Amino acid sequence: MMRHFRGMAKWIMVVLTVAFVGWMVFDVGMDVTGRGNNGASADIARVNGTRIDQQTFYAALRTAQETQRKRSGSAPTTLEDQKQMENSVLEDLVQQILLRDELARRGIKVTNEEIISAAQNSPPPELEQVPEFQTDGRFDLAKYKRYLAANADPQFLQALEARYRDEIPRLKLFEELASGVYVSTARLWRMYRDQHDSVTARVVAIQPETFISDSVVPLTDDQLRAYYSSHSDDFKRPAYAYLSYVAVPRLANTADSAAARARVDSLHRRITAGADFAALARAESGDSGSATNGGDLGDTKVGQMVPEFERAVLALKPGQVSQPVRSGYGWHIIKLDSRNDKAKTYHARHILIPVELAGAHRDQVESRADSLDRYAAEQTDPATLDSVGRHLGVAVLRAPRVAQGERVSLGRFLIPDAGVWAFGTARPGETSQVIETDNAFYVFRLDSLQAAGIPPFDAVKADVRRTALKVQKWEAVRALAQQLTKEIHTGAKLGQVADRVKLPVQNLGPFTRVNPPVQLITALPVIGAAFGLGVGQTSEPIESKDALYFVEPAYKHLADSSAFAKQVDLQRAQVVQAARQDRVRQVVAALREQAKVVDRRKELEEQARKLEDQAPATPGGLALPY
Repeated sequence: MMRHFRGMAKWIMVVLTVAFVGWMVFDVGMDVTGRGNNGASADIARVNGTRIDQQTFYAALRTAQETQRKRSGSAPTTLEDQKQMENSVLEDLVQQILLRDELARRGIKVTNEEIISAAQNSPPPELEQVPEFQTDGRFDLAKYKRYLAANADPQFLQALEARYRDEIPRLKLFEELASGVYVSTARLWRMYRDQHDSVTARVVAIQPETFISDSVVPLTDDQLRAYYSSHSDDFKRPAYAYLSYVAVPRLANTADSAAARARVDSLHRRITAGADFAALARAESGDSGSATNGGDLGDTKVGQMVPEFERAVLALKPGQVSQPVRSGYGWHIIKLDSRNDKAKTYHARHILIPVELAGAHRDQVESRADSLDRYAAEQTDPATLDSVGRHLGVAVLRAPRVAQGERVSLGRFLIPDAGVWAFGTARPGETSQVIETDNAFYVFRLDSLQAAGIPPFDAVKADVRRTALKVQKWEAVRALAQQLTKEIHTGAKLGQVADRVKLPVQNLGPFTRVNPPVQLITALPVIGAAFGLGVGQTSEPIESKDALYFVEPAYKHLADSSAFAKQVDLQRAQVVQAARQDRVRQVVAALREQAKVVDRRKELEEQARKLEDQAPATPGGLALPY
């Protein structure tokens, strides 16, 4: 038995490592403030004066990358994804410091006895799913305790201790913050009514943009300039990068299509001759997500796959293999394992052979891409891109301007990395590294950067006209609404005044407060008025973001108080739990909002760039082959 437990330790540790990875960075490896291990390094950020050094940050970043790799099979593959992960890791480190400071301020600690008790009696949820700790499919605490008593692996025990040493104080903080939460019966009744009261209403909506013609509110240049002067902050623009680029296409041609068809036909013949489908899928399929599982797609709902695939799989009987099927992803060979017509699901496997570059065409494209990489990428002379473009016979094209934080858009293609590079340490005239996508290899040149700010009037005149025109239309609509209100107050019906000015009356409902019709999703005050007014009463004009409304309830159905009483205890428990969690989130959010966080990443990048510029130039250099 002891030998069996020791044999389990290694793979149990894998479960713990993946689950505890965050705790291990902070508690086992190093201090989040950078005081552990081999001394200090440059601060990458400070949180209320507490430093996060580069060593700590990059250790946490490596951990996050490894965690993603284990979960999804790959680490971030684009600069945008990498930047998002870096931001997330830094935010996690900030939250860690803020929580530790709050725990210290409140005097919340954890004792060794509490850790031991938790480890013995409250195992982590992921360990409860381990088959060796289960009896008849359910977690068996006795088996887990025997394993814990027999296991002397220091790394396992250290990881387990780190988990509880971090988790128990957080749970204590949660209990302290959430204690005393109370929800009155009156509030529960209001919530119940929000879900069960219903109303049917007549609604008239006046949308200024479409109801008022532009010609009705002409604007002179002097009026536009006056509006711009008094509302200049409304026209503030983000930073923009202006880029040029060359592209080496990597789209398949007819020869590539023929090669893919020949390959899929060969695989199909092998399968019909008795080859193992799962083994071929693992070795040949281009679908990395299913290939490792022998092409297994799992239980699939009818309608989830592309039409070509679905027509083929639904024509099969369990155990049958399809002929090669073409879709937008390439060629598929499909094997149906089972189908449940009642549940409208099926279980299938497939082998995907994508239509991609092959043979001489692939060699030609890769050679051109290599030239692009060797001579055009990461250069400082702006003329280099034009020279390489002429040599390769591809035009230097202008990309649409890209705002900071966005991806470069080339037609229907969103190009990764270029935007992050342009707003990073790139300088005007420099070229990017080669950016590889499914359709082409690209090198971009940063032509210029436009700083964020308020453009001059002439640059945004069209936007000023559009905004000022909207303001004038709203004023016209408000004046009309006041006239309609007077008519209603003197006895006219909503339908009558709407007909007079050629406005449609919509009959909406029945709907509840929490499930309004789509027409009113952005007009919450209209929903409130529909429930607050008596049947037949017409509201005053109600403004929302895009329209002005009149509403008149036509029919109401009120919630049943006896039905409420039967479920109030369950409702109270659910609402109290949600309220407790919300209180904790509010406290954590308040800590973050009040924190003074200094992010020095951009500053450090600039320092590194300056050092790079000051380094002695390498003798010689690259010479273009023309």
